[in-house]
Amino acid sequence: MDTSIIAVLGFLALAALAVFSALAVVLSKNIVHSTLFLAASFIGVAGLYMLLNADFLAAVQIIVYAGAVPIMIVFGVMLIHRGSMKQSNLFNSKPVISVLVALATFALITLMIFKTNWQTTAQAVPEKTAEHIAELLLGKYVIPFEVVALLLLVALIGAIVIAKEVKSHDRP
Repeated sequence: MDTSIIAVLGFLALAALAVFSALAVVLSKNIVHSTLFLAASFIGVAGLYMLLNADFLAAVQIIVYAGAVPIMIVFGVMLIHRGSMKQSNLFNSKPVISVLVALATFALITLMIFKTNWQTTAQAVPEKTAEHIAELLLGKYVIPFEVVALLLLVALIGAIVIAKEVKSHDRP
């Protein structure tokens, strides 16, 4: 990882984007706004992956998490029957318990970080990580890759059909 001042400033900006967007996801009362903040948080994490020279993980983060997950949430919102969007992201009725669980989780993660014996290596980071993974996905594992793509397409079409049937039954 490059430790120049530009890399440090980039890290701080991307980390702030990821953390503040994640907080906005939790604090937003509108589920559509929460979804947009979730996508922004995922993009910030993808930027952090780029700083670590993990270009394949960054691309997957953007395509799958920043692209597909918000779209699936919007499909879920379309299938929910609520009066208005203001009722779509109701707050928890037990905020004290939620804060205690979040603090306990944070304390446990912090403890594990300090107790772990981190191994380092003198090997250089590969220049192109995505190239080797692409060769495997589009060479040796092309059939399973295409089967998964077809299954996702069938699931998307099924969700659209179900949503259309639900809306047609609601009309008198």
